[in-house]
Amino acid sequence: MSDILQKILARKAEEVAERRTRVPQAELAARCRDTGPTRGFAAALERRVAAGRAAVIAEVKKASPSKGLIRSDFDPAQIAKSYETGGAACLSVLTDVDFFQGADAYLQSARSACSLPVLRKDFLLDAYQVYEARALGADCILLIAAALEDAPLRELASLARSIGLDVLVEVHDEAELDRALALPSDAGLILGVNNRNLRSFEVSLDTTVLLKARLPADRWLVTESGIHAPEDVRKMRDAGVHAFLVGEAFMRAADPGAALAQLFAR
Repeated sequence: MSDILQKILARKAEEVAERRTRVPQAELAARCRDTGPTRGFAAALERRVAAGRAAVIAEVKKASPSKGLIRSDFDPAQIAKSYETGGAACLSVLTDVDFFQGADAYLQSARSACSLPVLRKDFLLDAYQVYEARALGADCILLIAAALEDAPLRELASLARSIGLDVLVEVHDEAELDRALALPSDAGLILGVNNRNLRSFEVSLDTTVLLKARLPADRWLVTESGIHAPEDVRKMRDAGVHAFLVGEAFMRAADPGAALAQLFAR
């Protein structure tokens, strides 16, 4: 685990403890029962791929620890509308406050502005955050294999599915992929390969190609990080990868949705 990930998780544990004192977990769970149906995150991706199109999870991200401020003109609702117009299948919204300048309100604003399913992208390590995501209106959560041991990874994925959330399990290498594949196979459980090495921070699309070769024939995956140019998209699609999570390349564009449409014009 990288130093920055350890730092983020330590702060996240403090944040969850603080939030739990303000809103008890039982209250969040009760709110979940009153929340409307989810929009079907995994199903939205599968429909695009089945139609022969790229399935794009477009990210709403203001900043990152490595790049600092990415977009100063940051309006989640406008960005969401632009992405929907540009052909995104789903959204990913950063809600981490301390390291990515995100906010829960950004997810709610983006989701209210469009009809796309939304991933809550954060560092989840506690059941509290799963209930919180559902109460906020998320349709899917991110679970990072590098941040979780086998038991909590399995338990959080199971809890999410039991309350209607889809799950994107992010892996970085073969060992993490094997751990993700050991989870119960489920239509709402998506595999994501982050092409960024957690230790060196180098990005290589070959990571996705390598790990895809280890997938069972009935499983598919989302490629994350390093998609910046049409040739990157072409390399992935030629390798049989048709689902993408892209953020920074769009966030730096004047019109994120137009940048999406241009990148995936093929």
